[in-house]
Amino acid sequence: MIRRNLAFKLLALFVVLNYGLFFASAYAQRIQTEFDVHLVAEGFHLPWGMAFMPDGNVLVTEKIGQLRVVTPNGRISPPIKGVPAVFAHQQGGLLDVALDPDFANNHTIYLSYAEPEGSVAGTAVAKAQLKDSSLENVQVIFRQLPKTPGGVHFGSRLVFAPDGNLFITLGDRGNYLEQAQQLDNYFGKIIRIRPNGTVPADNPFVNDPKAKPEIWSYGHRSVQGAAIHPKTGALWIHEHGPKGGDEINIPQPGKNYGWPKASYGVHYDLTPIKDEHAEQGFEEPIHYWTPSIAPSGMVFYDGKLFPSWRGNLFVGALVGRQVVRLSVDDKRVRSEEKLLLNTLRFRDVEQGPDGALYLLTDEENGKLLKLTPKQ
Repeated sequence: MIRRNLAFKLLALFVVLNYGLFFASAYAQRIQTEFDVHLVAEGFHLPWGMAFMPDGNVLVTEKIGQLRVVTPNGRISPPIKGVPAVFAHQQGGLLDVALDPDFANNHTIYLSYAEPEGSVAGTAVAKAQLKDSSLENVQVIFRQLPKTPGGVHFGSRLVFAPDGNLFITLGDRGNYLEQAQQLDNYFGKIIRIRPNGTVPADNPFVNDPKAKPEIWSYGHRSVQGAAIHPKTGALWIHEHGPKGGDEINIPQPGKNYGWPKASYGVHYDLTPIKDEHAEQGFEEPIHYWTPSIAPSGMVFYDGKLFPSWRGNLFVGALVGRQVVRLSVDDKRVRSEEKLLLNTLRFRDVEQGPDGALYLLTDEENGKLLKLTPKQ
């Protein structure tokens, strides 16, 4: 009798587990098939950033220093003339692109890029007017100085705040990581300036003679994602950790986010880093990934095509080869879902004017993809 009862329980457990696996698999399939993936265009050389124009066309940057216009039906323009010279090496090159808030009237765009000077380089931001197939009145409004050797950790995302000021994300330039804790330089910082390059009077260090007045926050490693929360208007960013410890932060004015004194990762040589942020006087990240996914690009979705995605935060991943959907509220991440897992390196993610979610892939033959609801 005892053996029969045990056998019955084992059989029941086997059935439950198998049905559980079946339903879990079915649920996973439902998640993965709730959208269709469309190829809009391909043939980009390591695309990095994109920005949608009011007419539905999208500007796409290529790291080699080319800017192109892509139509909704996938036609790619020849390279736009007048783009500044770039340091196209390793992580350097032509990086992000953003439209002026009054683009419809002034046709002004902003480009971030690794600016060369002999054998050294630094992140720079230029504004220009886009007219037909060329840039006119190109003006550099910010330079990360001093320029330094090496081809890593340039940042660099551009995002306009609701008040019209421009946020620029910067990296620590690799070998200058300790400088991220100092206020007399631009390494590992978030910068806030006016669209003409001048400094807002309410920047946190504007009255500190020992600090760079453009600094908004500091203690960052390499920030390659930035977006404005649609309800609060606050800046959200993500940044690369070392070996583990990629972070999402909501940078507050004048606050220190700990790098390289605090991280949930370790150095590449496996030297440990203290993970206690608050105990050292630093700000804790609101979310982090260990192991790293190498995040790049981020956007809050507020379109109508995907009602269940409204208010969610989307992050592309390079090493993780996925797109991460994060359910968030005003100040925290509630849950995480992995989309398109183990597929491609995703460099940027944006919402189009049609409400679709657009993705740029990090490849020699880079692609612009579009996600729409499953038909």
